[in-house]
Amino acid sequence: MSRTSLSTVGAGEEAKAESEPRTETIHRAHDLDDKALRDSEKRVDAPTGQNGTARMVPAQDWNGPDDPENPLKWSMRSRVYHTTVPALMGFIVTIGSSLYTPGVPDVMDQFGVSQTVALLGLSLYVLGLAFGPVLAAPLSETLGRRAVYLISLPLAALFTLGAGFSQTFASLVICRFFAAFLGSPALAVGAGSNADLWRPVDRGTATVLFLLAPFAGSAMGPLIGGYSAEAKGWRWTQWPMLFAAVPALLYSMFMKETYKKVILQKRARKLGIPPPPTNGPSGIAAIRFLLMVTLVRPVHMIATEPIVGAFSLYVAFNFSVLFGFFDAFPIVFEGVYGFSLGSAGLPWLAVLVGCLLGVATVIVIDRLTFRKEYVKSQKAGRGGLVPPEHRLYAAMAGSLGLPIGLFWFAWTARIDVHWVSPVLAAVPFGWGNMCVFASAALYLVDTYGPMTGASAMAGNGLARYISGAAFPLFTIQMYKRLGIAWATSLLGFIAVGLLPIPWILFRFGPQIRAMSKYDTIKA
Repeated sequence: MSRTSLSTVGAGEEAKAESEPRTETIHRAHDLDDKALRDSEKRVDAPTGQNGTARMVPAQDWNGPDDPENPLKWSMRSRVYHTTVPALMGFIVTIGSSLYTPGVPDVMDQFGVSQTVALLGLSLYVLGLAFGPVLAAPLSETLGRRAVYLISLPLAALFTLGAGFSQTFASLVICRFFAAFLGSPALAVGAGSNADLWRPVDRGTATVLFLLAPFAGSAMGPLIGGYSAEAKGWRWTQWPMLFAAVPALLYSMFMKETYKKVILQKRARKLGIPPPPTNGPSGIAAIRFLLMVTLVRPVHMIATEPIVGAFSLYVAFNFSVLFGFFDAFPIVFEGVYGFSLGSAGLPWLAVLVGCLLGVATVIVIDRLTFRKEYVKSQKAGRGGLVPPEHRLYAAMAGSLGLPIGLFWFAWTARIDVHWVSPVLAAVPFGWGNMCVFASAALYLVDTYGPMTGASAMAGNGLARYISGAAFPLFTIQMYKRLGIAWATSLLGFIAVGLLPIPWILFRFGPQIRAMSKYDTIKA
């Protein structure tokens, strides 16, 4: 009997109920609880193992710590496979940004636009990457991670196809924007998949390997796009993404759902019972909540949270320089050293090498510092809580590599110095960029927890992609007016000014976290 029906019982019934012994009332309450439990958590017997023993499969939560449907309990091979899918899709989506840049001169000639206008094909693509997570969040919550991967990449491929066949400049840039906007949910949901698959202590390695994808895509794009544009024209800068998308989709067809909420909902439907209760809002309120998490709260956190604001500024600048180099590298290697359009993309391999070294650095430091602190915390009975400042060692190291690479590039990119010197200068830049970005991502999520940390990372993403979209539009003018040496040195001086950020957060992080308006880790 519900609480509402009890309130409508007549006076005579109430008197009779009050006269019953207290033990009778307690037994009735227990009967109601048992019935509610049976209604909300049906179980079915399912044989498991070679001996045919039955296990109980709950519909409302995992079947204990060893539930085989829990992604955390999947085999290492399966978890590695499910980690590579979002990384591969992230690589394909981000390579689409830089593939276009070697074709800019052809776009100028065919459509009769200026160089700055032609670069809108790059800037609007990057802007699409910035706002894609707004679409990713509701799709992931309602359909699950797997559906996002299988839906977003084909849609991105269709708009990339449209961009390649565009007969007007307007249709080209519109298709480019929507290719990124519809493809970036696969990139945005990747962090959630990693959280589904790996424990926090193991997540550092998986996260940094996933974060390598946008750097690797950006670095490989000018190389592949350069030779494509040189041989076939600008339209062929769009086709490599399509060639990569088909095998990537075939590879991803074997993946399973990793999102706990959706797994349990499917289990409930299979058992023919109501789905697990939701902890948050539903319907229109849920959409408002997701927009809050992916758009409103991230902007608020950038403005009010020193940790989020500082790292968003730092990472946004680093990404801006990376995207600005899409303009600067041709100025140096084609204009100064006489490289062809295709070979001018080869120096980007140095950036890729630096990023790979950055990945190795973050993984090694994570194992030497954070993991040791995690083990100490477990032994001390603190449940594995580790101060997030232990995630900042790689950022502190990487902060030194950024200005070194920029000043090295600035003052050796001239005709009387061999071209190999500015190429090698890109290695410490790529290394520092990767170290800072990976540390920032791990630090923000560890500081604010999964939900608020997702908003912090969304704010970081908005900042880095919006600034990355704007930077190429004035890079060429800056290099023409200041020259290669002083234009790059200006970037180096800014990198020096931002260098103290991870060091300050390492020293004063606990005090800053204590002043936060949001819930932060208490460690």
